Amino acid sequence: MFNILTLNKISKFGLERFDKTKYAYGEDVKSPDAIMVRSASMLEMVFDKNTLAVARAGAGVNNVPCEACTEKGIVVFNTPGANANAVKELVVCSLLLASRKIPEAIDWCKTLKGEGAQVGKLVEKGKSAFTGPEISGKTLALIGLGAIGVLVANAAVDLGMTVIGYDPFITAEHAQFLKPTVKIVKDIEEVYAAADYISLHTPLNDNTRNLVNTDTLAQMKDGVRILNFARGELVNSADIVAALESGKAAAYVTDFPTDEQILAKGVVAIPHLGASTPESEDNCAVMAADQLVAYLERGEIKNSVNFPATQLPAEFAKRVCVIHKDAEGVQAKITTALNGSAIAALNSGAKKGWAYTVADINGEADTAKLEAIEGVVRVRVL
Repeated sequence: MFNILTLNKISKFGLERFDKTKYAYGEDVKSPDAIMVRSASMLEMVFDKNTLAVARAGAGVNNVPCEACTEKGIVVFNTPGANANAVKELVVCSLLLASRKIPEAIDWCKTLKGEGAQVGKLVEKGKSAFTGPEISGKTLALIGLGAIGVLVANAAVDLGMTVIGYDPFITAEHAQFLKPTVKIVKDIEEVYAAADYISLHTPLNDNTRNLVNTDTLAQMKDGVRILNFARGELVNSADIVAALESGKAAAYVTDFPTDEQILAKGVVAIPHLGASTPESEDNCAVMAADQLVAYLERGEIKNSVNFPATQLPAEFAKRVCVIHKDAEGVQAKITTALNGSAIAALNSGAKKGWAYTVADINGEADTAKLEAIEGVVRVRVL
């Protein structure tokens, strides 16, 4: 029986993927084999020695201590693309929110309550304060062309926009889904210079933190409109507020508002609603659950942020799964330790200094011998 700890409310469609004859799950599960999480912070969590995996029902893993998990041989999964359509729809909405001063106009309309027959005249008199440009014919730049960025790019093309994209790490899979009129540029400065609108879709790391700042804003068009549905820290909060005050930027729509941004001129603050649709939550939960089942029962890894993807034969008599450092000689020692076990198939991959070796065997495995190898952090026999 596998025990699954849920740190947030998980969609029933995801939980239904667990065979109840093999799995127990809930918020009070002790000594979990795996953990499912959405937005709850795990950064201070002390992991049980039995925990094998963490599945984040979403794309970002900033709430998961990935480095600590790696050191303990805990595989961290995410669900890229499962919430992409939900985020895309809100980004498309935000293009209009950034342009037409819709939130301000709605708030102003509320002040007319009680004016009776004068409302119509007051509306006509006051509407000029909320005019804004159309998005058709304008240039939208995407920084990041992953699952969400590609969908936004294609939707913007359909809305009549000129679309350019920058992503030095774009995959062939994502590139092939882009509409042919989307121009991919190799220089991010070209994005800054050309864009009327910039939408951020890049992961948060040391290279992208404060990507939008005083210096990069200076390279952008006056009146640029910036959309951030990736991570709040991609934009320097003080710098964007200053740019809005000066008129350098016309609008900033963010799903990650800070205290200083709320009520600031030109900011449309949204309370992290990008993936908050029932369809998105269902999709993420199903993908996360399926990945846990594949790993716990068969040792397969797909969409892990800290260990390599591993496709394995569906049928096996006995399977030995070894997580270890990607250091010289470690895999050879593992293979040597398995000699005499009648190895039927051997698979191995490496990622970010760590490796995963899986051997299908017909005999018995000496787990103590494997665990004694320097660099090996976890051994499982299925």
